[in-house]
Amino acid sequence: MCHSLIGADRRTHGKILAVALAGAIGLVMVAGAAWRAETDVLTAHARAGAPVLKAGKPAAAAAVTSPIIR
Repeated sequence: MCHSLIGADRRTHGKILAVALAGAIGLVMVAGAAWRAETDVLTAHARAGAPVLKAGKPAAAAAVTSPIIR
């Protein structure tokens, strides 16, 4: 068995090219489908109209079980 692509025959190079081409086409198809996917209209409106949360007063931890080392 030859482990070098330089010494590989024409059939082996064709197989490698076919697998690479199939993978590239598959990736383009999946990316294209994800790009064109429609979002749920209700979800998009709910996110856009959600109330804004404002920060309250700072709070401190009530209890610490481990000793504080400084």
